[in-house]
Amino acid sequence: MSHWILTVSVITLAVSGTFILMVHPRLYWGETGNDLMPVFLELPISRNHQHGGWEGQMSISESSPEIVSASRTFAIFNQNGWGRSLHFLAAWLLVVPGAAYLWLGLTRGHFRWHVMPKKDDLTKDELLRDVTNHLRFRIRPPTGGPQYGVLQKCTYSFVIFFVAPVVVVSGLAMSPAITAALPFLLDLFGGFQSARTIHFFAFVVLVLFVVIHVVMVMRSGFKRQIRGMTIGE
Repeated sequence: MSHWILTVSVITLAVSGTFILMVHPRLYWGETGNDLMPVFLELPISRNHQHGGWEGQMSISESSPEIVSASRTFAIFNQNGWGRSLHFLAAWLLVVPGAAYLWLGLTRGHFRWHVMPKKDDLTKDELLRDVTNHLRFRIRPPTGGPQYGVLQKCTYSFVIFFVAPVVVVSGLAMSPAITAALPFLLDLFGGFQSARTIHFFAFVVLVLFVVIHVVMVMRSGFKRQIRGMTIGE
């Protein structure tokens, strides 16, 4: 059941996050950022990309003259109110089952015995063999138990213990209500805009993992894998 909840959550987060990003498809580094400031990365995903038309440009901070403001002379795509609400609600469908999975994995030894790569897994020959098999799409059929290859172990460990926590914590760092109570989150990421940029890249990695994971499931025996995730057989 948790697989399906997480799947719905990731799809909903991807869709709502895309709409949010379409409103302002620019990423910055630091605390502040707007259309008139230097950009870290600009994404061509809506008509708000590389737009023009400003008047009355002025500095709004004597201590930081690079922070500027101006009046727009053009209409922008600005329909993300529903997206922000849905994005925040869908995040809990990722956090709650994810936290339960993390707790069970730690307390029952699943991570220790099945997920974390061991010394014998990280030999040159074993790594080369597993990489070669994956590149040639030689995927082992399911055996009914968590017998992961070395690439699976490394990828799962990276996603579970690094990518997913970064996605969640950086997302919380963008909430004014959360940072009002926990201001250290902004310091942790170097500012609001840095948290937004990190959140974007971490979620891209998470989505790529999900896509590749689904492809591997299909290659290893789709019907049996789906049956195992639904009725446990």
